[in-house]
Amino acid sequence: MTDQEFMDRAEALLKAVEVGCDRINDDSDADIDNQRVGGMVTLTFPNRSQIIINLQKPLHEVWMAAKSGGYHYCWLDGAWQDTKGQGEFFSALTANATQQAGMALVFTA
Repeated sequence: MTDQEFMDRAEALLKAVEVGCDRINDDSDADIDNQRVGGMVTLTFPNRSQIIINLQKPLHEVWMAAKSGGYHYCWLDGAWQDTKGQGEFFSALTANATQQAGMALVFTA
């Protein structure tokens, strides 16, 4: 993958996270604060816990830090897959956000 292909896919991922937060906030009482600075999006939940998603451009990876741990994702077979075989990014984001918000949330690509 070229640097430009990585950036195009990674920017689409970050945009999907931002749009997902807006949709969740409009459709529920979740009240997730999302802030983007460059290649990083920080989701802050009412209990003050956070999920941080940032781009690792030299590695062509997207990293996610949540209460449950840190995760690295690379583009593989048409999706952002965990580098240790633990699944797809949006599934993990959904599970972590649900746990940290204390209510069912869904994020999609």
